[in-house]
Amino acid sequence: MADGEQLGRLLLIKVGDGATPGPEVFNNLCGLKDRSFDLSANSVDTTKPSCTNPGGPVQKTGRPGVTNRTFQGSGTFVSSTIMKTFMGKVINTQIFNAQVVVPGLGTFEGPFFVTSFTASGDMENDLQFDATFEAAAELEFTAEV
Repeated sequence: MADGEQLGRLLLIKVGDGATPGPEVFNNLCGLKDRSFDLSANSVDTTKPSCTNPGGPVQKTGRPGVTNRTFQGSGTFVSSTIMKTFMGKVINTQIFNAQVVVPGLGTFEGPFFVTSFTASGDMENDLQFDATFEAAAELEFTAEV
């Protein structure tokens, strides 16, 4: 790999154990083969025609609106203590603390919930899963050193 390139398998989501009092321990959600992390924001239109030249060209302008932080992952369902704890949060639609580690960039940490979880499989292969995680509040970002 060239200098600065990062391995996709190091894009991780770590689920917190919910320990109180802390410190909370974060463990990798094991089995992920494909994953993505989306940082997006809606655009709020602030376009106004010129008051001094109302017939002239209008420049479209905007500002950031609602932000969205979503992690998606799919892979092999690995039965473990962490997965059982995670599935309890999915089944009961609970918010939990998680960290999304973006290699070469840093870590986003805060509350998440699962908006979609699908388990699938055929007669011969391992049980697979797909999950979508959405931030439940503003996330804290810590840059990689």
